[in-house]
Parts: sequence; structure tokens; C-alpha cells
Amino acid sequence: MKNSVKKIFGFLLLSLSIVLLVGCGNSSKEKVVKIGITGSDNRVWDAVAKKVEKDGIKIKLVEFSDYSQPNTALDQGEVDLNAFQTVYFMDNWNKTHHTKIVSIGSTDIAPMALYSKKVKKLSSLKDGGKIAIPNDPTNEGRALNLLASAGLIKLKDATLHTVKDISSNPHHFKISELDAAQTARSLSEMDAAVVNSGVASDSKLDPKTAIYTEKVTAASKPYVNVISANEKDKDNADYKKIVKAYQSDDIAKLTKKLYGNFQIPAWNYKILQDK
Repeated sequence: MKNSVKKIFGFLLLSLSIVLLVGCGNSSKEKVVKIGITGSDNRVWDAVAKKVEKDGIKIKLVEFSDYSQPNTALDQGEVDLNAFQTVYFMDNWNKTHHTKIVSIGSTDIAPMALYSKKVKKLSSLKDGGKIAIPNDPTNEGRALNLLASAGLIKLKDATLHTVKDISSNPHHFKISELDAAQTARSLSEMDAAVVNSGVASDSKLDPKTAIYTEKVTAASKPYVNVISANEKDKDNADYKKIVKAYQSDDIAKLTKKLYGNFQIPAWNYKILQDK
């Protein structure tokens, strides 16, 4: 009788130990990392997510509808990382919102482009035509520089251009400042609009139909898109694994296959690399 009781007690202890071990194993097996993004084209991030599964990391993408939300969510701990902004945008955000958000790795550079549903070339834009540009500080300045490089306007010297810095507008274009997400939608009313790559993709605009596309040069470094974290998390090992997975040859090839020259891997693009 005593031996039977001992056997039953031993079996119960063994069973409990197995349950506890399995439970502990499951709880530590997978680490969820929430990444804030804008836009709905997740094909590259889906590929990155598969790559880091072997490291026990599960990426959960959190979509935001405009550029004002992902940094707020990151600062408040609602997401762990975000991947939507340029270096310029991030630096300006930190200054104006007193946050400590840092880049932990570059992703790509997505040239802005000027689109139109009314004309097929720059020279066909009529005098007095209406042109929409994004209204947030960094994208507005970038859009104005695009218009200047296209020869449509001239700008005064400034660190961050606004419409007040237009020194010459010989064709009297009426430039309207809109939320970045609205620029593509405005094309039915405007003669042309400067549209961010992500917004253009979500709006099903074909980059090949753009009447002018931003040139990528060494001066484009501030417009490189980055994966961002709160400063206190910049050395997080799991986040570094995500960056490494993104900055790989197969992701570069996938980006090239999906987007051609309209979304360029920045980490291996020579003129964008830091010296």
C-alpha cells in the first residue's frame, strides 16, 4: 500500500513538473515586437517577419492612417518600433515634441514624385495651375525642393523650406498645402500633386506615369527611411536582429523586384552611405 501511494505521488510530481516546464517553454518561446507603419503594402515586412521567426521573434505590424500617429505611439509605448519616417522627419519631430526617438537602422529611400491626371509632361502644366504638396514640415520642404529641381519654382536659401521661401514662381502656380495622405486624392481637383511613395502606392498610382521624379543624390541622405526606437531601447538585441534581417541581400532583391527604382534599399546604396 505504501509503495502504491509513493508511486502515485511520484507520478503526480513528475506530471506537474512537465506541465510547468512546457508552460515556461511556451511563454518564452515567442517575443512579440509591435512595429508601427503607415500604408497597407506590407510585402517587404512580411518577408522580414518570416526571417526572424527562427529567432523566436514575432513581428506584429500596427497600421496608422497618417504621419502624426506612429511617433506618438512609439513614445507612449503602444508600439516597440516604427518604420515610416525619414531621418529629417524624425529629427524635426524630436525637436518639436521633445521626444527621444532614434534610428536603429536604415531601410530604403522612396523618391517623391509629381503626378497629374490632366497632363502627361511638365511642359504641359498651364500657367496658374494648382499644385498640391504635403503640409508637414519635412515633406513640405522636400516637395518644394522637388518643384525647384523640376524648374517650376525657385527657392531662397533655407534649412527647411516653406511656401514663404518661394522666390520665383514665373508660371504663377497656386500651391496648396494638404495632409500627405490627401495629396493623391486631390488629383481630381488639382493640376498636379507631389505625392510620397507610400501614399502613391496605397492610391494605386503607377510611378511610371509620374511627370517628374525626385533625383537621388548624396544630398538625399536626410530622406532615407529608418527603423526607429526610443533611445532607451536602441541596443535591444531583438530589435537589432530585425534590422539585420531587413538589411539583407534577399530583402534588397525583393524590394528591387517589387518597386524597381521607386523604392531603393538605402543601406547598400553607395551615395547614401555615411563616410
